[in-house]
Parts: sequence; structure tokens; C-alpha cells
Amino acid sequence: MLKTGKSDSIRLYPTKKAGVRRPSTLHTRMHRISLASCPAPSCGYGVVPMALAKITQVSGRAVFIPGADIDTDRIIPARFMKCVTFDGLGEFAFYDVRKNEDGTDKPHPLNEERFKGASILVANSNFGCGSSREHAPQALYRYGFRAVIAESFAEIFFGNCTTLGIPCVIATTEDVKDLAAAINADPTIEVGVDLVNERVTYGDKSIPVTSTASARDALITGHWDAIAELLEGKEAVDAKMKELGWA
Repeated sequence: MLKTGKSDSIRLYPTKKAGVRRPSTLHTRMHRISLASCPAPSCGYGVVPMALAKITQVSGRAVFIPGADIDTDRIIPARFMKCVTFDGLGEFAFYDVRKNEDGTDKPHPLNEERFKGASILVANSNFGCGSSREHAPQALYRYGFRAVIAESFAEIFFGNCTTLGIPCVIATTEDVKDLAAAINADPTIEVGVDLVNERVTYGDKSIPVTSTASARDALITGHWDAIAELLEGKEAVDAKMKELGWA
């Protein structure tokens, strides 16, 4: 059993609205992934019933996307959600703020050559707010992001990222500002996200970060996808069904 996170120690903004039914934590998903067995999440309706990777740290170059309250519609516009699978969503990440109507580039960090290949996204407050669409973290993953550092996150977006194996960690406003400045000054600087010690490192700097205890424990122990775990226990499930006379 995962330990309960300390909600008073971090800032997770709930996205539940009046009259809108919030999806269950174990909602039906089109696919399951295993970072231990493939470089990107499985595409389509198939499942990957293999052991999940223990995600203890993520490192790579980073890009800062400024602005508070970046919602999921900005991350992946709704018109790109008509897909049957999540294949190809990466190219449409932040599309409306990256592209003009004729397809030419707008000024945006993700269009700058110096940030090409960045695998860590740095953001301001309430990142991932708005619709609970799972397509948003799916698009980020397929774009190439493997971790997100922000001042705070919308709750459902945070959970959807965790079940894809994308760590989301929270830093103070001042630390995010300093990290963003360092990234913009030197885009080649390597940023490390250490989930075990709850630190982010870059250059000679090290800053504290937080997450929920449940998300952190799930990632570092390799139990971040509950449905994949259930699939791994298929033999035990079949045995119990026979024992109960259901099979």
C-alpha cells in the first residue's frame, strides 16, 4: 500500500468543478506502458504486462515554458484528441502557441533550436489545469519530456503524469526563477531530478523539491501503474477466480 501524501506540504490545485464528475484514479485506459521494456509508451489498445521501471532519477537538458495556469487545452488542443491511439500526439504539443494558422513558427521556447531535445520541462504555477484529458501528459511524453518541475500542478494532471511514469516535482517560485534563468543562459546545462533525495541539481546548484509521498513512493518502487500491476498478477487473479468458482 502506498503512503498517503502530505497535502499541506505541497501545492496541488484540484481541478474538480461543480457538476463535473471526476474520473476515478483507476479509470479505464487505452493502454499501459513499461519504461523498463520500451523507450515510449505502448501505442494503441494493447497492454504491456511487464515489470515497471523503478524511476529514481531523471536527467537531461531542460526548457522553461513561462506563464501561470497553463491548461491542458494549451498543452494539447482539443481538435487533436480525435485520435484512436496516442500515436503522433507529440508533434501537436503546445501547437496553438507554437504555430501560426499557416503552420509557420511563432516565437516560443519549443521552437528555438537551442532547446531541441530537452527532456525536462520547467513551468510556473498551476501547470496542467483545466480539462482532465489524459492526452496532455501523453503529448508531453511523446514530445520527449520525462519529468516536469513547476511551482504547482493541477491535481488530475499530476496523477495522470505519475501513471505514465513522468515525475512531477514542486519547487519554490524563487528556485524556479533561478533554474529558468540558468537554463536560458546555458541551454546545454544538465538538470537532474533526484526523487529519492528530493533534490534538483544543475551546474553547481542543488535545490529542494517536493511531491506527494504516494507518487514518489510509486515511482521509486516501480508501482506507478496500478492496472499494469494487476495485469502482472493475472495468474493469482485466475487462481482466486477458480477458488471462488467463478472460472
